[in-house]
Amino acid sequence: MIPSVNPSGSDTRGLLYYLYDTGKHEDHTDPHLVASFDGMSPDPGRDPNATLTDLQQLLDQPMMALAKHARPAKHVWHTSVRADPGDRILTDEEWADIARRIVAATGIDPGEGQSGCRWVAVRHADDHIHIVATLVTEDGHRPDDFRSGARAQAEARLIEKELGLHQVAPGDGTAAKRPTSAERHKAERQGRERTAREQLRESVRRAVAGARSDEEFFERLAAAGLLIRKRAAPSGDRLGYKVALPDDLNKGGEPVFYPGARLAPDLSLPRIRERWSGDAQDVPAARREEAIRTGPGSPASARRGTASAVWQAVLVVEHGEDGVAAAHIAAVGEVLDALAKTSAAHTRRELRDAATAFERASRSHVRAVRGHDRALRQAARDLVQGGPALGRGEDGATTAMAIDMLFFLITATAHWHARKGHAQQAEAATRAAEHLRAAYQAASAQPLGVLYQRGRRLSRPVLQRQRVLLREALPELAEQILAEPGWYALAATITEAEAAGHDPAALLSDVAARRELGTADSVSDVLVWRMRRTADLPADASQLPETSTAANRSATRRATTRPSAPGRRRSGEASPRQAR
Repeated sequence: MIPSVNPSGSDTRGLLYYLYDTGKHEDHTDPHLVASFDGMSPDPGRDPNATLTDLQQLLDQPMMALAKHARPAKHVWHTSVRADPGDRILTDEEWADIARRIVAATGIDPGEGQSGCRWVAVRHADDHIHIVATLVTEDGHRPDDFRSGARAQAEARLIEKELGLHQVAPGDGTAAKRPTSAERHKAERQGRERTAREQLRESVRRAVAGARSDEEFFERLAAAGLLIRKRAAPSGDRLGYKVALPDDLNKGGEPVFYPGARLAPDLSLPRIRERWSGDAQDVPAARREEAIRTGPGSPASARRGTASAVWQAVLVVEHGEDGVAAAHIAAVGEVLDALAKTSAAHTRRELRDAATAFERASRSHVRAVRGHDRALRQAARDLVQGGPALGRGEDGATTAMAIDMLFFLITATAHWHARKGHAQQAEAATRAAEHLRAAYQAASAQPLGVLYQRGRRLSRPVLQRQRVLLREALPELAEQILAEPGWYALAATITEAEAAGHDPAALLSDVAARRELGTADSVSDVLVWRMRRTADLPADASQLPETSTAANRSATRRATTRPSAPGRRRSGEASPRQAR
């Protein structure tokens, strides 16, 4: 259950008109009062003799009784209280009790003999109510509504438990501002899938991903088609910015601008600058010179680099200091935004949803120590500069590899937040992991299918030798892996690694020991991508010659003359490269 306290307004009748109007809003059905301050307020929805003006005058009466100079300019208090989509439909009586508890908890009408404000609760849909109050008590004073939003949230958590409703994780004040009811209805009228606020938040996040200066950031915003207003000090220094969608207009036909800080707490210009404040001095000189010399890499190389950076970041999140871990978690959000921006069509939706969900997990009260996250920020930058991936061949296979690594990093992030008691962030990271799981399935189907077929074509002696090697290298996981469909893809990968001169037993043990495998749907899939990244094998095996040729024959010879220990050559035996 989500109470959303809106900024104070000045037009009681205008708000009531919106709540009772059914002509413009299809979701407004049967608007009526479920509760009021006295239980007898006129209801324009059910009483044909009652008017909106009658109700407005009743609510505003304590304010109108004050001298003109004493009346507050913003006297209308408004909050919506919305049930979770999975909750049962509450009765009018239950919503009435919820409304009374919310106004009491927020100080609007505290009860127990204390003077309160006049208020009404209007229901015009099954899943929510609106509470409207005048911010003047019956004795002419201002109510004690300080931090009314936080107090409403706390009361909602108690109501959820008592009514058996979906229990929302408690927040910590670091969440982005939710769209208002007016913004949602405006989006519906315009046929938008999301509100302007949500679209702008995503566009700004993507513009930040891997950026290194104000100029680059604003260039990306302009390239995304946003309108920009920059705020500067008399000295000319930039202090902030606002953005708008060109087609999101107010009643006067002017674009509706949103300051960065109103989109999300970490999207103000000062907070954005913290991200790249240490980039220039932290990126090694050799890396900078290489980037200048070679220019943007391919989408595939950017994804390989992302997988490597993510692989190292898991250890930091699991065992690093809190500030450093928080910086890496924030940078993961940039990687997800960059990956979603450059993804192919069949993975784009799930990756975008993963980035949107993870946005909540990227912020907490643990202050990020910037600079240590430069590898992830560089990965985000490389993804953007590498351009869109084609979704097939090496691009598609390295996308699957990167998503596989990101899944484990985001799972580690969920555990980190859970240990810190960050309930909303942990839940958001878990949702992001589910979207990544779906994106991985779409991205990995083709490249793993190629490897599977290659594994199926391996000779019987080779497959038998790989089974023995697997049991000796990973005795606790071997039987589970051998029962998975992905075993054949792993067998093909082991064969390729051996043909490339690697010790397959040592390689298997290494990649299995570095990170946990308990959250993997398929352990064999995870080991395939880890081995191919570590051994620098092409992610897309379709570009390799068939394993049934030289490598397969070489492996077959080794299988029939098996060395005394897996992966170790006998004295005088030719190396895999020599044999090949």
